Amino acid sequence: MELKQQKIAVLCNYELLPERVGGMDVFFWEFDQKCKETDIQVDWYFPNDATHGDYQLLTIKYDSSKSIESFFLESLAQPENDYTHIFTHFLELCTPFFQQVKQLSKAKIIAVDHNPRPLEGYPVDKRIKKRIKGLLFSRSIDLFIGVSEYTVKELLKDFGRHIQPKTRVIYNGINLEEIKTRTNRNLEKPTFLVASHLRQSKGIQDLIQAVALLPEAIKNEIKIDVFGDGPYKMELQALVEELQLKPCFNFKGSTAQLKSIYANYDYMLQPTHMECFSLSILESLAANVPVITTNVGGNEEAITHNENGFIFEAKNIKQLANLLQEIYLGDRKINVNARKLIEDRFTIDKMVMNYLNLIIYK
Repeated sequence: MELKQQKIAVLCNYELLPERVGGMDVFFWEFDQKCKETDIQVDWYFPNDATHGDYQLLTIKYDSSKSIESFFLESLAQPENDYTHIFTHFLELCTPFFQQVKQLSKAKIIAVDHNPRPLEGYPVDKRIKKRIKGLLFSRSIDLFIGVSEYTVKELLKDFGRHIQPKTRVIYNGINLEEIKTRTNRNLEKPTFLVASHLRQSKGIQDLIQAVALLPEAIKNEIKIDVFGDGPYKMELQALVEELQLKPCFNFKGSTAQLKSIYANYDYMLQPTHMECFSLSILESLAANVPVITTNVGGNEEAITHNENGFIFEAKNIKQLANLLQEIYLGDRKINVNARKLIEDRFTIDKMVMNYLNLIIYK
């Protein structure tokens, strides 16, 4: 294989916030570092500038008065921006933008899909529009990357099976060195955490209603700490109040220390209605904390039921209540080291190298 000198652009419709540093931020930093080590120049296009973490080391281009798409199209007119590869993250796919880029640049365009789909699927009119956009604009994208097998299947549903030859899965990965590992696990009366953005699609209201169905003896003891913030927080707190479950739930807000906090718990709960491929699931498993989650998105690509966690049907409150009861009483338990799967398949190093290989080899 021939090693090539390259210059790439990475477009990320992802606001850079010092109070919200997650797995994707770490990936951006690690990817930039590895590109520099390989003598690849990277220009990063974000909605805003940033200096927190390793963002101070990145070459960031932005214009807060314009969309990333329009600013990038203007930038392509500059002779120094003769890119060989263009990556997009968190941009809408199969739009006229990609056709415009293809007309202005000979770069290979690689579009990464991180987006979960609604549990019930898109409305008919949106499905039709996506299929039309796939026919019109998919030819301008050289490679579609899904962050899970689920995502690739959804890409084919959205834009048509004609894109299948140019689809690939690259799983998200995490930095294992940052995550504290739990060395023991309570098999009876375990402790639980939720780590989630607080919006309706995350299904935490289902968890609250499931706890309400538990026997009084368990409700008097069970403790669930909820880490995260979001627009649905007040509704969730009101539901806890209405169902008289305040002793059971502790809303602890957002924290930058989550990677060291997982190890304080026995299980993580993620009752989500829609997911693509969850970094919080990977982080929890890396902390040797099994995950109780739903059968949506790429969850079952990381969680094997009864092995390193438990899977239940999304929105099935009674099933979740039964599962919680069995786990709390010790009738169901996970005994394996949940970290091993992450070490084998989902590290940040594997993720970075998989993306780097798209650039440096023909």
